[in-house]
Amino acid sequence: MIEALENIHVMDGDPVATEHVRTALTAGGFIYGDGATQVFEPAGATTYVQQGQQTRGEWYLDASGHFCSFWPPSYRACYELRWIVEEGRIAGLRFTELGQGSCFDGRYR
Repeated sequence: MIEALENIHVMDGDPVATEHVRTALTAGGFIYGDGATQVFEPAGATTYVQQGQQTRGEWYLDASGHFCSFWPPSYRACYELRWIVEEGRIAGLRFTELGQGSCFDGRYR
């Protein structure tokens, strides 16, 4: 298990509590089902790489404690985060876009 997540005890599908969002996002890099990767930096920057194309954006928590991302010049989206737990270990996060319902899984690399 990733060291930063050792003291978080959750079940598969549990929502990520607001106080754990920063830790959950920055505990390690993610890989998505299509092979894209993403890293969230503690200061709020994020780098997404798909098929060798790198995109830089920003992430933050909104007033309600939801994870949100901003991709210049104008794309902004907020997500509900849920834990992915496999065999008793936190394996990643499920991102569900608020109001849109699109969902994707990111697993820690």
